[in-house]
Amino acid sequence: MTDLPIGFWLKHLDRLIENDLDRALAEDSLGRRQWQVLNSLHDDPGTVLQLDQRLAPFLEEDEPTVAPAVEALRKRGWVSGLVSLELTADGQRAHGELLQRVKRTRERLCEGVGDQEYRDTVNVLERMSANLEQP
Repeated sequence: MTDLPIGFWLKHLDRLIENDLDRALAEDSLGRRQWQVLNSLHDDPGTVLQLDQRLAPFLEEDEPTVAPAVEALRKRGWVSGLVSLELTADGQRAHGELLQRVKRTRERLCEGVGDQEYRDTVNVLERMSANLEQP
């Protein structure tokens, strides 16, 4: 067991996850935020404001909205709608293809980690987050 603190491992793992996902999406010149918007709209169409709320935990301080990602997807012909946004047929197809690559990165991440270990880890991180969210 290592003496490095949990903060080190959380930041290190976050960077590794981002880099691996970036590599998986690079083939289509797609960024992580664009993937998140595409995936979110696949699950549930909505407005930019709703997407901002859904994806708020992923936004950086200098990135208050996902609107630029929405516009990039609109230019590709993958998103339609002025207020209520949804995926076009091309967007649905692209999502399906990209999802296979994203799943492979998730599988790679969890190699050697059992389902119960994964759930236990997420539960512990959720409780730690709740502890620090309280004043």
